This record gives sequence, structure tokens and C-alpha cells, in this order.
Amino acid sequence: MRITNKIMQRNNLSNINTNKMYKDILSTQMATQKKINRPSDDPVVAIRSLRLRSNVTEITQYYSKNIPDAESWLKVTEDALSKLSDVISNMAAQCTRGTNKPFTTTDRGTVLEQLKLLADEVYATGDADFAGRYVFTGHRTDTPLSFQSEQERDYKITEQLDKSALDAFTSVNIGKVLEINSANYNDPAYNTVSEDDITSVDIHRIRLAYNDCANPDAQPPDKVGMVPTISFVDSANPDGSINTSAWAGAAGSGATHTITTMHPKDDPYTAVANAPDAIVYVPETGELLFGENRYKDLMATKDSDATSNVNEGEIRITYEKSHWQKGDLRPEHYFACEADKVDDAGAVVKDDQGNTIRINYNDTYLTTDKERQVIEYDVGYNQTIRINSRADECFNHGIGREVDDVINAMQTVLELEGAQADIKAIKDKLDDGDPKHEVLQKQLDAVEKALTYAKEKEQKMFEGGISAFQKYLDEANVCVTACGSRGSKLDLIKNRSQNQKTTYETLKSENEDIDITEVAIQLTSAELTYDAALMAAGKVMKTTLLDFI
Repeated sequence: MRITNKIMQRNNLSNINTNKMYKDILSTQMATQKKINRPSDDPVVAIRSLRLRSNVTEITQYYSKNIPDAESWLKVTEDALSKLSDVISNMAAQCTRGTNKPFTTTDRGTVLEQLKLLADEVYATGDADFAGRYVFTGHRTDTPLSFQSEQERDYKITEQLDKSALDAFTSVNIGKVLEINSANYNDPAYNTVSEDDITSVDIHRIRLAYNDCANPDAQPPDKVGMVPTISFVDSANPDGSINTSAWAGAAGSGATHTITTMHPKDDPYTAVANAPDAIVYVPETGELLFGENRYKDLMATKDSDATSNVNEGEIRITYEKSHWQKGDLRPEHYFACEADKVDDAGAVVKDDQGNTIRINYNDTYLTTDKERQVIEYDVGYNQTIRINSRADECFNHGIGREVDDVINAMQTVLELEGAQADIKAIKDKLDDGDPKHEVLQKQLDAVEKALTYAKEKEQKMFEGGISAFQKYLDEANVCVTACGSRGSKLDLIKNRSQNQKTTYETLKSENEDIDITEVAIQLTSAELTYDAALMAAGKVMKTTLLDFI
């Protein structure tokens, strides 16, 4: 077969081009440090690379973003809960101090001041936030736990309680003794004050979550509040709704019993103590008072074992509150409620017809599907972790209400001690034979009797406060422990994610990264081969057929 110059040229050029392409591939690998530059270079490596890159991206999202975010949230939550535990511990310590005898007026004033400061602080910790999101408010992370300023907004609240909400309360009727002074002690309205005017009664009550509730006796333009309704849970329907029966409410409401509204100046406590069938609502203090017979009715409620999806022992109380002080807990974080819609400026929003727009919160709380607002983060493949603690688990309304009762009891004792000192001072200024001595002595006896009752009540409140605050402290510690447990679990997940991230990055590198030493040697060899091919081709191509003629 004749080999022409053309064939030799074509073969040389083909071989040189093959060497050049191989050199180019190696040069690209050295530049990019990757085995392939396009999927067609090696489809198997490309497919495996896409999968591994997806795994690395996903685990990086978990490890570098989700987990640190969850850690920060849990840290903010744990710090706030620890502070709450400290505040409640201090409250219990102040109550313990109050039970120690002797307990002087100075001691009482110090404890009172401490409790007031602690009361202001206890719910302030609940407004803790992480990156602008409030950590204790469930899904409503843009809404603080408490009202940030005084506000008028009408809420219709339904509290879901049971018979454990009933407690015993001692009320001391001190009559007019605190109104006596040097100018009026001998006036007809006060000179008949005696020990007989002072009484102490024990009653049963349910303390609502709020005081200063809407007043049914208010006169327009003030908000006229509804008389509370008390209902029992009977059964559930297939759609999850609950059937209830009205047990107590306003006259003519169709309820079995009537709730009467009374005010502190009318001494509702004595009225209830003397009326076994009475149910009295005190809007100023947020209390429902029960006569002995009605108390027994409530204590008889119990859950039926036959119905697992319904709590027949639940007692539902619906009432209204419109005026809110700074620091009051917002009902939408705790209860099923209905409220006026307000704009960013706090003004009530109305529709085109001028009717106030209402918003319903937590409707599911009143059904068998009592879903609570839990926030979970994705922190691994098919793995989530709860990061939030809800306000109703730790920032209980009862903490503030318990402090209020203790403070009120102490305040009464201090006022009576002041009245006692004033009457003694007035009496000491009179001559020994002055007939007004007898009037002042009766008034002084009345004050001392009231003071005795008040101190006994104060002692009970301190003793009860120790137990109550210990219960709230236990609840707070449970939340701290739960938060710490989530943090520990998150640490384990983080360590595992770190290992997974390292593993996937190693596999990804092995799959697509070159061995620089090996490729460098191959590139050097390819360059030598290419240069040699050029030299050889140059010499061979100089020879033509004429050289052989």
C-alpha cells in the first residue's frame, strides 16, 4: 500500500491533536481542581456529584443556619425562664420572711416594697425576644406577651378551669375605722364605731385571670360589661365541637343559677357567707364568690372515664374586660377569646357600616382539638425539635394575682397600724376626765380587733403564698428543665450534623476533586509527549517522495 505525504500529514496532525486535547483536559483539571468540567466528561461522576452536593447543601443549612438559630432561641428562652425562677423564689422568700415572728411595721414595709418590685418584674421577663420575635407567644411572634401601654380594647374571654381553681379566702370587714381622724372622730357617723362593726368571714371563690373587669353596673358612655356566665362541659360532637350547659349567669339568661354583681364597698364577702345559694361577681377584683351550696355543686364536678376526648370536669367562665394597664398579660396568648380589631395606632377598626370588627382567637381551645401553638425547627433529615415554651406553661396569671392578694393584706395591716397610732395620739392629747375618751377607746378597740383579724389574714396569706409560689416555681423549673433538655438534644443533633457534614464533604471531594500530584505528573508527561510529537512531525514532514527518486 502506498503511503502518501497526505496520509502522513493527516495521521501526524490527528495524533498531535489527540495529545493536545489530553493536555488541555489535564490543564483544565489543574486549573479547576475538578475531575470533570461538564457532565458529558463523566456522567457517573456528574450524577454522583449532584447528589452529594445536594446533601452537603442540605446539611449545611441545618448545621450552619437552622441549628444556630434554634440554639439562640433556646438560650434566650432559658435565660428568661431562669430569671422568672429567681423572681418567684424571691417572692417565696419574702413570704417566708413574713411568717417569721416578730414581724415589725418596718419589716412589713420592706417586704411590701420588695413584693411590689417583684410583681412588676415577673411578667416583664415574658416579653423576651430573639431577633425581633417574641419567644413565649406561640405563633404570634410579632405580638408581645403583655400590653406595652395603657389601652382600651374590649375582650370577651373564656377561661377553662376545673374545681382546683376554687380556693378559700378570708375577708375582714373593717368598717369605717380607716376614715377616723382628729377632725371627725366625734361626729355621729363615727362616734358609734365599735368592735361589733368588725367581722371576719371565710368564703369560697374563683379568682379570674384579671381584675378590673367590665362592670355590668356601669353607666354609658362607660363600657357596660356582661354578667359572667359559668357553664359545664357535657359531651362532644363528631365534628369536634363541645356541648355545654349554662350553670350560672345573668337573671333571665336561662342558666340554672343567677349571678349577682356586687362591689367591694357593699361587702360582698359577708353577703355570700350568709347566703349558701348565692353566686356573686365582683368586677373590680375579678372574683366569683360562692355560697356553701354552690361551692359543693362545683366541687362535685368530675371527669368521666368513659369519654377520653371530653373533660366533663371542665368549668368554663366567660366574661369581659376592656381597660388594660401596662404590663397586663394579653388574653390571646392564653384563652379562647374575642376582641375588637385595632390598627397600629391602637384605634378600633370599623367596617363600612360603622360596626366594630371583631377577631376570634384560639377557637380550637373550645373543641376536642385543643391544639396549642408549638414552634419546631427542621434540624436534620426528617428531624425536628421544639424550640418554644408557651406563656401558659410558665407565666401563669396566678403569680401576679397571688402577689396582689399578699400585698393587699399587708397594705391593710399597715393602714390599720397607722390608724391605731393616730387614735392613740388623739386620745393622749385629751384630758384624763374628758368624756371623749370613751368614744376613742371604743374606736381604738375596733381598730385593734380589725388589726388582729388583718394580721391573722396576713399570716394565712403568707403561708398560702409560700405553697402557691412553690407550685409556680415548680412549673417554671419544669419549663427550664424542658428547655435544657431540648438544648441537650440539639447539641447531640449538632454533633451528628457536623459529622455528617464532614462525611458528605469528604465523599464529594473524593468524587469530583483531582489528585493534584497525579494530575501534575500526567500533565508534565503529556507536555513532553506533545512537544516530542511536534518535533518528530517536523522532521518527518520534511521528507517527500522526491527524496526517493
